Amino acid sequence: MDPNTFPTKGNLILAKNSLALAKQGFELMDKKRNILIREMMGLIDQASEIQSQIDETFRTAYAALQKANIEMGINYVQEISFSVPVENSIKIKTRSIMGTEIPLVQYDPIVSVPTYAFYSTRKSLDEAKVAFEKVKDLTIRLSMIENSAYRLATNIKKTQKRANALKNITIPTYQALSTNIQNALEEKEREEFTRLKVIKRRKTG
Repeated sequence: MDPNTFPTKGNLILAKNSLALAKQGFELMDKKRNILIREMMGLIDQASEIQSQIDETFRTAYAALQKANIEMGINYVQEISFSVPVENSIKIKTRSIMGTEIPLVQYDPIVSVPTYAFYSTRKSLDEAKVAFEKVKDLTIRLSMIENSAYRLATNIKKTQKRANALKNITIPTYQALSTNIQNALEEKEREEFTRLKVIKRRKTG
């Protein structure tokens, strides 16, 4: 038997303190969950907006690319594409939201300088280049936001699980323990009071 369940005033104080801590913990978990949910909902709205921009920009980019292929020839456009520099400036850092590590993507946007000659190309290629660069920027932002939302959702699930454990298991356990010890102590006091009354009656009898 757990010594902390014995009906003593010390154990009653311990049980009540544990109950108070459990209730405080539940309130903190509930606040944390609400904050994380608000953050995640904000990110979802951002992701939806950026995804719409990406879809629209992709349509513009492919329309311009298709036009460039027709005007200049697919092989020549493909040859020009090999001169496009590889993006290698992306760095990933993190920031914390209520203990959740959120990725923070940083990169150096390259100044839009064409890697091909103007005299041998058409305007459609310039339009495709600008549109695809915009898609790249939007995709980087979207990846950061979606990854952040996923991590927040994972932490929300963990926080909810802990809050449920406190609410449905820990708090009821300490409430019952406090009540049982309180009742046992009161019963002891009544028995002691009755015993003293009997002793007093005998002495005065």
